Amino acid sequence: MRTPLRVLIGISLAITTLTAQAPKRLVDDATLRNARQSGEDWLTYGHDPGETRFSPLSQIDAANVNRLGLAWSMDLNSGGGNQEATPLVRNGVIYAITNWSVVIAVDARTGKEKWRWDPEVNQDAVFPKICCGVVHRGLAMYGNLVIAPIIDGRLQALDMDSGKVVWEARVAYPQDNYTMTMAPRIAKGKVIVGVSGAEYPVRGFFSAFDAATGHFAWKFYTVPGDPSKPFENAAMKKASTTWDADAWKLGGGGSVWDGMAYDPDADLIYVGTGNAGPWPEDLRHGKNEKNGKDNLYACSVLAVRPDTGELKWYFQMVPGDSWDYDSVQQLLLADVTVKGKPRKVLMQANKNGFYYVLDRVTGQFISGQPFSQLNWARGLNEETGRPIVNQAAHYGSEGSVALTPGPGGAHNWSPMSFNPATGLVYIPTSAFSSLDYLLDENFVYKPGKSNLGVIMPGRPTADAGDARAAEAAKKPVTKLTPPPSIGPEPPPPGQRGILVAWDPVTQKEKWRATGGGSIGGGTSTTAGNLVFQVVPDGRFVAYRADNGERLFEVKTDLRGGMGPPITYMVDGKQYVTLMGGTGKVRAREGYPPGPSNAAPPKMMTFVLDGKMPIPVSAPVSAP
Repeated sequence: MRTPLRVLIGISLAITTLTAQAPKRLVDDATLRNARQSGEDWLTYGHDPGETRFSPLSQIDAANVNRLGLAWSMDLNSGGGNQEATPLVRNGVIYAITNWSVVIAVDARTGKEKWRWDPEVNQDAVFPKICCGVVHRGLAMYGNLVIAPIIDGRLQALDMDSGKVVWEARVAYPQDNYTMTMAPRIAKGKVIVGVSGAEYPVRGFFSAFDAATGHFAWKFYTVPGDPSKPFENAAMKKASTTWDADAWKLGGGGSVWDGMAYDPDADLIYVGTGNAGPWPEDLRHGKNEKNGKDNLYACSVLAVRPDTGELKWYFQMVPGDSWDYDSVQQLLLADVTVKGKPRKVLMQANKNGFYYVLDRVTGQFISGQPFSQLNWARGLNEETGRPIVNQAAHYGSEGSVALTPGPGGAHNWSPMSFNPATGLVYIPTSAFSSLDYLLDENFVYKPGKSNLGVIMPGRPTADAGDARAAEAAKKPVTKLTPPPSIGPEPPPPGQRGILVAWDPVTQKEKWRATGGGSIGGGTSTTAGNLVFQVVPDGRFVAYRADNGERLFEVKTDLRGGMGPPITYMVDGKQYVTLMGGTGKVRAREGYPPGPSNAAPPKMMTFVLDGKMPIPVSAPVSAP
């Protein structure tokens, strides 16, 4: 019996109508809270509110990962800096942000661009205000919105389908020496975002905005302001007693440019804060060891209520910081068993070389040990976690001292990941780095300019744009004996970047692999017993998560400027996506020119049995 044509047409129209009317999966608080349970999408910077970067996907596993091949590659076009961003995925679409805050939407199956939004930053005006590169670390999602931090201090919400601006808010102004490079986070329907710029005379802060409307909710300053004016809250009143009365005139620092996490059960959002400014304690009027000037809340982790911004607890990793040891590195939440007792913990592989485990409900110090070589401290107080600083680390102007880690840190922004099956954290680490610190005894405050306050012998870029400091750095100086080092054995000479698998319960290294580093690339881990790593030199690598066996490696030919990998599933296939390359990097006063072999930035996606050849990148000379 033949079916009439009109019936077939009717069935087809009905199916089309049902498909068109199928509810689109929007992103709400419940979706974000449960992100760890599904690996289909990658909805927030750290994959889930606890920032574990763990995916429950296992289609790609230790047995078949060697079959990975390139599915597609696309040019990002906009260049000018490293690709530090973590892309997000929802409904089969990848959303990413690249240099100069350009946002793109890409079909995850094919790599075809769906839309592109350029906020048209005034590059000539903003570039001189950017401390550390024309970079971005990511986006946020809520409802049907992609929320983008614009490097000039704007916050924009874009419609996921069209890329059109739905709302815009102003977080900060470049005229005040602020820029914005971090990925926003979502907590209870609010967008939480901070600002960069602690090398400039800025007062750090982070703010909250309504995710649906962009309306301002609250602001939390991380360091105190003018003490002659009313304190914004009780936290600032307390902090003011830990600073010299005139220190605020130099800015203070404490910028918020990377690490955040959220625990919906504890109703707390956790925020890492940056270094105090200028760098040396002496220039902020007083040595910590002599008069207890801890300089709250620089180099700290803060736990605040997402509804109000009220501070509930804090933990300061580096009181009176003199070494640029920001504590903005990734904050990772997990439930682990310590000494037979289940604990809800917050963990951080700090720039200063110590791995910290804190109770995330109370802020209590649980444990801390060096995961890399360090010599600025002898260890941490077992009860309080306060560092036991070597006296030689309190550098002055009488001679330079080589201190480890240097300002790049043992672990910087390069994301680590936690696998609950192995119980291990995978940390991209600079296993040995150091810097010769020397106090600039002729320091003169420069309004609106970089104010490090240190001379780095042999490095003319000691204070960007400061010709006097650059000239002083060329002169021979007395080298003082550095303090002894502690921590795991360093790698062989010439090999600094490694991937460390760290047991946070025993505070011991389980395995290590060559390649990596504190800045660039990063990791994710999966239920397939895998660790995916992007190495700063352009390689994409996969290891067994339990024992570190290298199972897969491919050279992307991007050569540098690498961002971290993500994994997700579309139409029953698991993919892995990464971004890399820099394109033309604008020259900065006081710094050497960019690399002569820079590769144009690209997005690459891998899948089992992918057949596309790795594209060869033609070098792009720096202007």
